Amino acid sequence: MDLKEINQKLKETRDELLEIVNALNGDQLSKRKEPNSWTISQVCQHLTEELYVMAIKKGLKSKEDSVIKNNPQWGFLVDRSNKIEAPDIAKPDDESLEGKEIIEKLNHSREKLNEVLNTVEDPSLLSRRHFVHPVFKEMFLIEWVRSLYLHEQRHIKQIIEIKDGI
Repeated sequence: MDLKEINQKLKETRDELLEIVNALNGDQLSKRKEPNSWTISQVCQHLTEELYVMAIKKGLKSKEDSVIKNNPQWGFLVDRSNKIEAPDIAKPDDESLEGKEIIEKLNHSREKLNEVLNTVEDPSLLSRRHFVHPVFKEMFLIEWVRSLYLHEQRHIKQIIEIKDGI
């Protein structure tokens, strides 16, 4: 999958997320599935791309091509029956945000991601450089970008579960 295809998937998935968030009120955004689980607002905060931007920037600083054998298990990521503990760096705070604030944060972080990706003069570098992912370990940068829309799809399912009380 090339960067153009990934960018299209990123856009489609983000549009779906924003449509869902736009339709929710404050009570729904602060709803939890279980007492100690995240609210919809927190799930959305978790979906901002700061960690990804940092990883891509650091990975691009490398001057040598990476030789890694990791092949991320995307089915594992998308399947909600697999519980994945978010690393501390990716955990949201307890602040409950309004829909407008959530959308602003999501849009701002996506702009930062696009800025980084648009500055890559040779997109093949994304397939030749890597950075260590907190869950999937060594991953090529292109796989970091690809994992974004898959990660977002996973959490869209979670948001729908919370909203519908499943």
